[in-house]
Amino acid sequence: MSDLKIIFTGPVGAGKTTAISSISDVPPVNTDKAASDMTKVKKNQTTVAFDYGVMNLNGDEKIHLYGTPGQERFNFMWDILSTNALGVILLIDGSRKEPLNDLIFFINVFKDLISKTALAVGVSQLDKSANKCLKPYNKKLREMNIKSAVFEVDARSKTDISLLVKALLFSIDQGLEYAS
Repeated sequence: MSDLKIIFTGPVGAGKTTAISSISDVPPVNTDKAASDMTKVKKNQTTVAFDYGVMNLNGDEKIHLYGTPGQERFNFMWDILSTNALGVILLIDGSRKEPLNDLIFFINVFKDLISKTALAVGVSQLDKSANKCLKPYNKKLREMNIKSAVFEVDARSKTDISLLVKALLFSIDQGLEYAS
């Protein structure tokens, strides 16, 4: 296992591009373009194909980090990027109107991959939410019979995003060594 692959997914504005940038050991690649639809209300740029970064683990092991576009019109990339992935990190924007609907939607989209691998959930912008609690996310995951760690994260924080990666990796292989 010298090359591993993790998928970062979630709705527009949840922090996928920023998260990969915060932990990549190489300059990240992104395919951000000017937003041309309702996305431009939230942000000027949006991912249209993927984000890519690399994390180095102990020894020669590397984790290839792929971020999916958040817009459903680019969903053809979701399957392409998910091929041979070790697991999924789902980022949810806690400040959105219905963040639990986003959680349900993305879990359903990636349910086949999640059932074969693992999932870690990060909730960003929870400080801007009316409900500043992770309990509803944990409850919804239990209702969906999904085992996953759920963390409040700041996508700009290497520490926060590294915690998500560690949680995902340790849920797969508790003996895995991680260089931070």
